[in-house]
Amino acid sequence: MQEIEIAKRQGIVQGACVSVPPSKSLSNRALLLASLSTGTCTLKNVLVSDDTKRMLEALKALGVKLEEVRLGEVKIEGLGGLFKVPKPLTLDLGNAGTAMRPLCAALAVSEGEFTLTGIERMMQRPIGPLTEALKEAGARIEYLNNSGFPPLKIKGSKLHTHALHISGQTSSQFISALLMIGPLLAEGLELKVDGDLISKPYVDLTLSLMQRFGAKVTREGYSRFKVEPTGYQSPASLTVEGDASSASYFMAAGAIAGELKILGLGKDSVQGDLKFAQVLEKMGAKIEIFDDCIEVQKSDLQGISIDMNDMPDAAMTLVPLALYTKGPVTITNIASWRVKETDRIAAFVNEMQKLGVKVESGADFISVDASFRNQDKPYFDTYDDHRMAMCLSLVAFDRDIVIKDPDCTRKTFPGYFEIFNKVTF
Repeated sequence: MQEIEIAKRQGIVQGACVSVPPSKSLSNRALLLASLSTGTCTLKNVLVSDDTKRMLEALKALGVKLEEVRLGEVKIEGLGGLFKVPKPLTLDLGNAGTAMRPLCAALAVSEGEFTLTGIERMMQRPIGPLTEALKEAGARIEYLNNSGFPPLKIKGSKLHTHALHISGQTSSQFISALLMIGPLLAEGLELKVDGDLISKPYVDLTLSLMQRFGAKVTREGYSRFKVEPTGYQSPASLTVEGDASSASYFMAAGAIAGELKILGLGKDSVQGDLKFAQVLEKMGAKIEIFDDCIEVQKSDLQGISIDMNDMPDAAMTLVPLALYTKGPVTITNIASWRVKETDRIAAFVNEMQKLGVKVESGADFISVDASFRNQDKPYFDTYDDHRMAMCLSLVAFDRDIVIKDPDCTRKTFPGYFEIFNKVTF
C-alpha cells in the first residue's frame, strides 16, 4: 500500500487560491437525469473521479448515447424515458452510493433484467429501506447475498401504486432516488417519509436539479412529496458547481493557518454543505462568501457541541479541527456515519487516539478533547475512505504525519494532496 508523508505545515502560502473539484452529488444526479430526458444536454464541469466513472460506464452499458467531449464535459443524448435493455446486464458500481441508489430505483421501473454489484464495502452498505419501499409498490428485487444489502437482482416492472412511503432515518439518497423516478411514472409519485429525514439539504439539492430538467414537485416540508408525471426535458447545457464538502477541508485549513481563497462555488450554491462556513463562524472563524468564491482568514477557534445531521460529510472536518480549538469538539446526530464508505465514527476513534487525545463516541456522536496529546508521528489508516484521508491531512498543521493509501481520494478529489501541499508551507 502506498503512503504519503507530510511534514508539519507552518501556514498558507501568501495569495493562495484553491479551485475545488465539481460536486460528486450533482455530477452523478445530472448524468442520470440527462440520460432519462428528452433532448440533448451538454454537462460541463462534471467531476472526473471513480464514482462518476462508474456512473458513466453504467449509462453506456444501459444504451445511453454519450460523448465525453473533453475532460469534465459530457454530451448526452437523452432516452426520453426509462431504460429498455433486451439482455440481462450486470453493472459493477464499485463503492459509488450516488450511482447504486438512484440506478436501483430507475432500473426497478425500467424494462430489462439487471444485477447491481460493487466492492466488498458496498455489500455492507444498506439499501433495504429503498428496495423494500419499491417492493411494496410492486418492484421485483432480489437480494443475492444478505437481505437489505447489495448485490441485487432486479427485474424491471411497472409499479402497482404511485403512493410510496419510506423511512427518512438511514440515507437521504434513498429519498432522492425515489423522487428522481417520479416524473417518469405514468401517474407520477406520492412519497411519504416516515420519521425525521436526515441530510435534508441533499434532498433540496435533488429537487433543485430535477426542476432544472422540467420536473414539477409540491411538498409538505420533508414529510410528503408529490411529483407530477411530466417526464424530463434536457436543458441545452448545465454546469456543475464546485463541491462544498471538498471545500470544507480548505475552509478549515484557512481558519487554522492563514488566508485562503476557495474558487468554484459561492452564494448561489444549491449545496447544503456550504453551511459548514456558518459552523466555522460559530467557532470564531472569519469567512466571507462572494458570488463565485469563499475567503477564509486565520482565526482563534473555540470548541463546539453541534448537531450535524443536515451535513454529515462536511461534519467530518470538525474532528481534526479539535486540535486547534479552545475546548472540545462534540458532533451529534451522525448515526449515518456508521454506514458510509467505512464506519466513520469507529475509524475516527482509532485514528485520533493515535494522537493521544481524548475521544468519546456512541451510536450517533463523537467528541474530541485535544487539551492533552502526545508528540508521536501518526501513521494514519484511511479505510479506503476518501473523506478520512482528506480530513486527516489537517493534522499536518500540528505535526509530521503519514497517510496510508492517499490515492483513495480519487473517489471525489483526485490530486488532493498535491493541491494541499501546494497551498501550504
